[in-house]
Amino acid sequence: MKKYLSFFRLRFSMGLQYRTAAIAGMTTQFAWGIMEILVFRAFFAADPAAFPMSFEATASYIWLQQAFLAIFAAWLLEPEIFDCIVDGNVAYELCRPIRIYDMWFARSMASRLSKVALRCFPIIAVALLLPRPYGICLPPSSRHFVLFLITLALSFLVSVAFYMWIYVLTFYTISPMGLRIMVASVVEFFSGGGIPLPFFPEKVRRVLELLPFASMQNVPLRVYSGSMSDAQMKSAIALQVFWLTVLVVLGRAMCRTAERRVTLQGG
Repeated sequence: MKKYLSFFRLRFSMGLQYRTAAIAGMTTQFAWGIMEILVFRAFFAADPAAFPMSFEATASYIWLQQAFLAIFAAWLLEPEIFDCIVDGNVAYELCRPIRIYDMWFARSMASRLSKVALRCFPIIAVALLLPRPYGICLPPSSRHFVLFLITLALSFLVSVAFYMWIYVLTFYTISPMGLRIMVASVVEFFSGGGIPLPFFPEKVRRVLELLPFASMQNVPLRVYSGSMSDAQMKSAIALQVFWLTVLVVLGRAMCRTAERRVTLQGG
């Protein structure tokens, strides 16, 4: 365990060095968040009763999504891991007394958390200062806030576990580019990244909420905004635990199979 904690600490420290990139990213996220909120504002102005979430809850959803974007974003994958597999340098990793899956999992967690640490607090601070209903509103109760933290941690682990599949599947491809583009589009749509899941038609929403994508960002953001009932929150947390278990168990099995069958060419 100590060696994987070392990988985590090294990657986290490295990620904290990119402060200029974080400032540039926050500027983009502020602009994108304001644009999204104004678009939803136009729709709400037409017929507020037609929407399943209040405008304040939607604005909180968007700002929290921007604050914790590094946790959910499907395009924030580790290029070094892909290069390691494609270039054949994974052979050096196979010689080490470590489990590749656990090492990459620790690195992915650290990389995403370092980006969140640099960006989330300034974004939340500014969003709290915005006038209502354009900023972040407080959760309905302290219980909702605690459940938000729990579901946020679970969504983070589910996201990392899912993206580990992308790294493992790269063993079976010539180039990971097509896989990355496809996964980024699918995750963005089905996880509520572009449009919150409550805005989908009811029959479609029920199906989407059962998929692992909904456990990534839909659940914690809706828990915070209070748009889920107690029964829905319990069901959502149970699904998060279920998908985390499935993704990790199957991901490790796939990684072990890939390690045994990997073929390296060159000298």
